[in-house]
Amino acid sequence: MTRLTIGVRASALGVLAASLANAVVGAQQPIFTPDHADGIYRVGERVGWTVTLLKGETAPGPYRYTIRRFGADSIGAGTVSLAKGPARIETSLAQPAMLVVEVTPPVGVSDFGNQSTGGRGRVRLAAAVEPTKLTAAEPKPADFDAFWAEKLRQLAKVPVNAAVTPGESDRIAIEWYTVRLNNIDSSHIYGQLAKPAREGKFPAVLLSQWASPPYPLQKSWVTSLAALGYLALNVEPHDVPADMPQAFYDALPAIIKRYNTIGTLSRDESYFLRMYLGVYRAVEYLASRPDWDGKTIVVMGTSMGGQQSFVAAGLNPRVTHLIVNVPAGADVTAALHKRWASYPNWNVSNPRVLETARYFDTANFASHITARSLVGMGFIDDVSAPAGVWAVFNQITGPKEVVPMPDSPHNHLATAAQQRPIVKRTAEWLEAIAKGEDPPKTKP
Repeated sequence: MTRLTIGVRASALGVLAASLANAVVGAQQPIFTPDHADGIYRVGERVGWTVTLLKGETAPGPYRYTIRRFGADSIGAGTVSLAKGPARIETSLAQPAMLVVEVTPPVGVSDFGNQSTGGRGRVRLAAAVEPTKLTAAEPKPADFDAFWAEKLRQLAKVPVNAAVTPGESDRIAIEWYTVRLNNIDSSHIYGQLAKPAREGKFPAVLLSQWASPPYPLQKSWVTSLAALGYLALNVEPHDVPADMPQAFYDALPAIIKRYNTIGTLSRDESYFLRMYLGVYRAVEYLASRPDWDGKTIVVMGTSMGGQQSFVAAGLNPRVTHLIVNVPAGADVTAALHKRWASYPNWNVSNPRVLETARYFDTANFASHITARSLVGMGFIDDVSAPAGVWAVFNQITGPKEVVPMPDSPHNHLATAAQQRPIVKRTAEWLEAIAKGEDPPKTKP
């Protein structure tokens, strides 16, 4: 998973069709045109794609396909022959669900599919059937809210002791600092802060990072937000300094590079406990600063950064706006219910891991999110499964907008065209919020 890509709804043909149409001519890769460009259908409605070849191409044989509900539950299969012209792939569902169709090529065709279509040797198509009715596979624990209320009380007893050190900015008229805050169990929150180099009070934004072994934060990630007029804070998800040479991170113990395996047997020892409390404290720190405008706090991130942003907005009512792309961490019990699982991919077949994981499932924070929210998801994303993202989105009580990307995998595997809808809307939202305005409405 890679860093936040910020940046139009799919065209009538969909960007998958365009990407396949531009593939190597000799590969006989069909164009799959969805019946609905946004990939969203009603229960009982025909879900379909028209399959064609470019003019002058021929296929050496039939294409095979498998239809899977929630990406993992096979409910149908068939073949498509293009020998006599265009063909169809069709199905329907009697209940709300995500659908994934996996197409494989005729025997003898080797140049078929790539990372942006679901992997070499396959092309994934996807649809959402009444997705606003989707829920997580299992309800949250009865003591979930009490558990987190107690953890916030414990955090409140730890002095913040903010250490803010000025440094050299990479932008004119922008100030840049390193930041260290205290967290529970003698741990720390490390980050970078940037703001306009002038007197005044500014809307705040907290940027959280994606899943990876620890890495240095780049100045431009936070100074570019400050250039829009924000008091911007970018935080490490790990208890390591944010601005060391790469060699420092390379030399870290191997176990921290597999951090999603740490503390999986206890909710009090989970690696994600400190991480989640860290973003809560980061919001509190921004709100404590005299240069905050006292009104606006945006939380944002991609993948695990989106996961942390969901948690920050669910735990901290100060958050006014939420912007996430392909957020991870939702519907952690999915694999037990024939659904695609999402990162952190905890081994929930182990009862103790399952019990722990449920306290860190973003779907269980969602009902407390009142912030105005922008949520982007890829329908063929098997890293941050879209059913889980819908399960969070559907519980958000504030004004909200979804950006469906029916042909997109996870952001680090996607093409720029596949991710362009959320990139564009994110930029529009950030510009409007910085001016104290509501985000512009999407054009029909």
